[in-house]
Amino acid sequence: MKFFHLVWRNLLRRKVRTTFTFLSIVVAFFLFGLLMAIRNGFGAGVEIAGEHRLLTTHKVSIIQLLPIRYQAEIRSTPGVAAVTHSSWFGGVYQDPKNFFAQFAVDPGPYLAMYPEYVLSPGEKERWLATRTGAVAGRKLAERFGWQVGDRIPIQPTFWRPASGPDTYEFELVGIYTGASPDVDETSFFFRHDYLMERVGDIGQVGWYIVEVEDPSRADEVAQAIDARFANSAAETKTTTERAFMRSFAEQVGNTGAILMAIVAIVFFVILLIVGNTMAQSVRERTSELGVLKTLGFTDRAVLGLVLAEAVLLAAGGGIVGLALIVLVVPGLEPMVQAFLPVFRVPTPALGLGLGLAVLLGLASGGLPAWLAQRLEITEALRRR
Repeated sequence: MKFFHLVWRNLLRRKVRTTFTFLSIVVAFFLFGLLMAIRNGFGAGVEIAGEHRLLTTHKVSIIQLLPIRYQAEIRSTPGVAAVTHSSWFGGVYQDPKNFFAQFAVDPGPYLAMYPEYVLSPGEKERWLATRTGAVAGRKLAERFGWQVGDRIPIQPTFWRPASGPDTYEFELVGIYTGASPDVDETSFFFRHDYLMERVGDIGQVGWYIVEVEDPSRADEVAQAIDARFANSAAETKTTTERAFMRSFAEQVGNTGAILMAIVAIVFFVILLIVGNTMAQSVRERTSELGVLKTLGFTDRAVLGLVLAEAVLLAAGGGIVGLALIVLVVPGLEPMVQAFLPVFRVPTPALGLGLGLAVLLGLASGGLPAWLAQRLEITEALRRR
């Protein structure tokens, strides 16, 4: 640290060049943080999906319904600990642009299957006791300003009522929170029996969620479930919840690989920019480096000074860029909530960003520092 002042003064020698290089690094790490938040949003459901849970859907498509009678047959399959169901509702709240996920479920078994959705005991009791009761995620409730006790009308697009008003009116009896930051808090759940009451009890559900006794036998149980309904009018496809979520997230392509490719390109360009800045800086100070060696600075000391300069520039820009994206993400979250229910920069990504900032400094300053180390005093002074 005793040479910090010298390193700092060298960075300020060309203020305009250093400033623009610094801003380039800030922008690069800001984009890095933004891409990591997007990547985390696409993959958040995959990370929390349980290997002990299976999803049984229609073999043709997830939008095809399954008979409710399948539940008892699935429950009797060896290796199955519990089973419940869920159905996509897809209604419209006030305006089609107000999109959010809505599911009809059996409250008690569903909450037992998904302990990551946290409700107070009182809210659970109210949901079980209220025929038209519904619960919403914390972020969804904040988005629309909902409070417990509010009446929420939703216009159906698929589940048309057999009689009565066309609109479903729900009473918000609870607002759930996620047990971890990666839990989706933008969904809306209501009672499946109320849905069946309105549509005339068609005896069908969207898909089944199956809890297995032994996660290591998940594939075996999945095959046994599908074998039960082979050659039936509604054949099934069962897979682990994690595998299903991963395949669903990658329907638009391998988003993780695409985003990482973009990050790699951005950092390669920044490496060239910072490397060029450091090379110019060393060339301009060739004679000064010779003077330092004349005064007794060793080759390694000169190497360390140049590397410290590059690392300080890169790490400083990286820290500022990552700090900015952490501050900005909460403001961007409401804008992307409908598409990315979980939108935050994960802590491991911040650690990776800091590591990349240091690595960028070492890589960009490595060659100039090596050349400065090998510089002969007589050659350096002759260039004055």
